[in-house]
Amino acid sequence: MPSQPTSHVRRKPALLLRAVQRVIVSLFAARGWRIEGGIRSDVKKCVIAASPHSTNWDFVTFAGAAERVGIQPSFMGKKSLFDGWMGSFMYDMGGVPIDRTRRANVVDQVAREFERRDELALVIAVEGSRSSAGEWRSGFYNIAMKAGVPIVPAYADNERRVVGFGEPLTPSGDYGADLLAIAAWLRSRLPMLERYEVLEAQARALIAMKDTAGRSPL
Repeated sequence: MPSQPTSHVRRKPALLLRAVQRVIVSLFAARGWRIEGGIRSDVKKCVIAASPHSTNWDFVTFAGAAERVGIQPSFMGKKSLFDGWMGSFMYDMGGVPIDRTRRANVVDQVAREFERRDELALVIAVEGSRSSAGEWRSGFYNIAMKAGVPIVPAYADNERRVVGFGEPLTPSGDYGADLLAIAAWLRSRLPMLERYEVLEAQARALIAMKDTAGRSPL
């Protein structure tokens, strides 16, 4: 089994990796996508909160955008995909192996990966699946909190063929408030997207629940 790299210092890309990267970037350009914003050069580690997750092209779109702004996008995958002859390729592609048979949960495993690497830009489809109505799962936030890294919101506008990156947000520990800040930025870019209205409502509901729980009984 291939040994895992000891840091996120990018190795010389293997021939297969270079070919895959070339295909992804070519598809990104051929489909007419462009980029708004970027990721600051001083942000070496972050969670990229990618949304909306609505088409089969989402991976190509966000991976192509990441390559264009000069970062290697990383992703989580089950550990078995990193065994055997595919192992080196999966690591070179930026894969982070997740062992779901271990007692340690996913958040802890990924947080240790952030600590171990020099650079890591982990792309997470924050809605979990394309069938989501727009609510976000909290895993991306818990990973960023545990690892002590910022969250970079990112969106894909399929009508205008634009991928946009926002300013990094350092998690405060108040999930509802931070989610509302991200939702406000996303809605400023895609104000008519119903999924972002759902996200904003989710954030406001979390804040209301926290306020209710924090009130002292009369």
